[in-house]
Amino acid sequence: MPSQARTMLLASGLLLAAAADAGQSLPARFESDRVYLEAQGAAGERLRLYTDTGGGLFLKQEAVERLNLPLSPLEDPEARRELGDRAKVTRLPAFAVEAGIPPPLADDGRMMVLPSALAGPQLPGTSQDDGILGQAWFSGRIWTWDYPARRFRREAGDWKPSSALRRLALGFKTDEHGKRVTDFPRLQVVIDGRTHSLLLDTGAMTVLTASAQAELADGGPSERATSMIADSVFQAWRKAHPDWRVIENAQAGMGSAMIEVPEVIIAGYKVGPVWFTHRENRNFHDFMSSFMDARVDGALGGNAFRHFIMTVDYPGAAAYFRCIAGCRDAAPR
Repeated sequence: MPSQARTMLLASGLLLAAAADAGQSLPARFESDRVYLEAQGAAGERLRLYTDTGGGLFLKQEAVERLNLPLSPLEDPEARRELGDRAKVTRLPAFAVEAGIPPPLADDGRMMVLPSALAGPQLPGTSQDDGILGQAWFSGRIWTWDYPARRFRREAGDWKPSSALRRLALGFKTDEHGKRVTDFPRLQVVIDGRTHSLLLDTGAMTVLTASAQAELADGGPSERATSMIADSVFQAWRKAHPDWRVIENAQAGMGSAMIEVPEVIIAGYKVGPVWFTHRENRNFHDFMSSFMDARVDGALGGNAFRHFIMTVDYPGAAAYFRCIAGCRDAAPR
């Protein structure tokens, strides 16, 4: 290759790398404190993805077929044991990347293809969506959710927090060598005078029953962000505070109850009330905790984060908060 051409290719590669690290706003749509990414191609192709820090990473088979995306075999042996020959991977379509949706950093940007039979249980209440961008997609980058302004941004690699932000350390599961095993973030909040470890879960959602929606009477849709709490904590709250509002049979399909917690302290900010949906102990104390660095009692979702501009620094294992509305200081700083 002539030296001039080689220099041009090198320069082009450096420019692309710099652009990839410069940060950018994403084509986000906020719906009831949940975040979707939507892209449209020049020929009318469409892609709608649910972003979920507490979820998996996949495209639905129907979307892959609709967009005629190329497939290759899935190499993960555990997934292959479960899915067999159906286990395939693909990449985000070019029009989605051009619209500002970055591919995951790991596995050469590939994503699992979820067979149709499994898509419903993985995406309850979101049948119109084409997949989930979960913990493995967020991994290795810095992200900012501006809930009040309804903006979502990938920050530059050299992003630094301003003095106006409050830092909250995050826990991530690592191996014996300190290498990150998963990227499910654990944060600590204070509720009713007790510190709870929770999954930072921007995708935590519920679909309300008609009776629950009528009892709330807040004008919101049935499908919305929620937070979640294990049964033992739910029952302790209910016993200690009989005045805290509880809605039975609140979640469609599961019949789970919800409890209204008057106040949650996040990074020194008091916010509330925040509704928590009931879950069995095993859902969090056993299953979810196995993917995390310590046991978690539940998940904190967008119905708590809605007051904030929140930046999550995955490499730096920290979240930063700036309250825009509806907060009070928990104590003098």
